[in-house]
Amino acid sequence: MPPFAAYLFDLDGTIYLGDELLPGARRLIEGLRELGLPVRFLSNNPTKDPEQYAAKLGELGLPTPVEEIVNTVVTMTRWLLDNAPDAVVYPISEPPLIRALERAGIRTSSDPAEIDVVVASYDRTFTYEKLQIAFDAIWFHRRARLVATNPDRYCPFPGGRGEPDCAAIVAAIEACTGVACETTTGKPDPAMLSAALSGLGVAAADCVMVGDRLTTDIRMALDAGVTAALVLTGETQPGDLEGLAPGDAPDLVLERIDELLPVSPGGG
Repeated sequence: MPPFAAYLFDLDGTIYLGDELLPGARRLIEGLRELGLPVRFLSNNPTKDPEQYAAKLGELGLPTPVEEIVNTVVTMTRWLLDNAPDAVVYPISEPPLIRALERAGIRTSSDPAEIDVVVASYDRTFTYEKLQIAFDAIWFHRRARLVATNPDRYCPFPGGRGEPDCAAIVAAIEACTGVACETTTGKPDPAMLSAALSGLGVAAADCVMVGDRLTTDIRMALDAGVTAALVLTGETQPGDLEGLAPGDAPDLVLERIDELLPVSPGGG
């Protein structure tokens, strides 16, 4: 197929699964780089720094500059700087997001009386104490907003197992405060797509988003007018595509990700 202006990829379930590259991933990424085509890797997982994702890709044989990684640590930090630059933030999160907020000069606090924004995230150290702080800041003091890094209900593991993700924490806060989460900065929210395309100088309509989840990767691409390519190496199985409305179906369905490797007009 002809090349796209830029290639955006989900990571887990699309490029790798666990600690193994998926079939065709190396061939495609190396081929795109040889052609000089922009590549970006997108993840809703905020439990790692972009540097950690770059390091993992390097260990798997795909050396990757950190600038090519856009995850919800990046997008939430950008959202706060753009939409609440002077806010005091309470992150219910793991260290990568906390470190990013500190580096960006965003003030954080666990004092409910001064918290302006509660950020719910994928946090495997979530406790009743954290829930109480969020409750007091939002409900008792009537001052804090609730936002979230990503909308995922669970994070899948190889072998079919998974663990509760950000949506579970958001649900707990919404249940006790009666407020609704204002926004998420992960897929399918356009904030992630905007961050991924920033500085590339390409139109969204000329790009492709490749992922394994209909509700995040594919939904974001369809809503943004990006070509939506579903690869059947992760969460979505062929039977899940049956009966989809036209506005929900991916533009391309791939057995292997390297089916996207551009072919020259001469076939070379």
